[in-house]
Amino acid sequence: MKNKLLIIGASGHGKVVADIALKMNKWQSIAFLDDNQNIKLSMGLEVVGKSDKAIEHINGWDIFVGVGNNATRKKIQERLETEGASIPTLIHPNTVIGEQVDIASGTAIMAGVVINCCTKIGKGCIINTSTSIDHDNTIEDYVHISPGSHLAGTVKVGQLTWLGIGTIVSNNVNIASGCKTGAGSVVVKDINETGTYIGVPVRRV
Repeated sequence: MKNKLLIIGASGHGKVVADIALKMNKWQSIAFLDDNQNIKLSMGLEVVGKSDKAIEHINGWDIFVGVGNNATRKKIQERLETEGASIPTLIHPNTVIGEQVDIASGTAIMAGVVINCCTKIGKGCIINTSTSIDHDNTIEDYVHISPGSHLAGTVKVGQLTWLGIGTIVSNNVNIASGCKTGAGSVVVKDINETGTYIGVPVRRV
């Protein structure tokens, strides 16, 4: 871990990432990269260049991908990994994390999240505000779990899936990779096919 942090993405998700990093109080300097050249400051932090300049900062900075889109975040983080970048995990101080929880690099855990024991969370995930993830869950790489979602025990969420705000998932349910759920969705049985699902209980649309 280095003493400077560079965040790719200076709006939306990137701002929340910066807020977590500031509250963690582990970096002497924090700055952004963003492709919108009209953004000079965000969260009171300087935007020091465009995202394609990230590789130039690898030696001196930890680099975090603060981009909300799962596929874009995956593409950028995998390139950084190939180049040998130091990619931290960002965990808000108000998070509650149980024993034997494994959280991989590039994942952001927001305020008010509860993660119970024996859960594994992959690379580049977004575990958003006030989400709860119960025991023995497996959240694969580059998943976005939106605010206020609740996952019961022994749930598996496939990579690149996006659970919409307030999604509820019953225990012992598997969700395929690349899925999306609508706001307030309730998942009570396995989702085996990639697609978009809405409703109570969910149906494919």
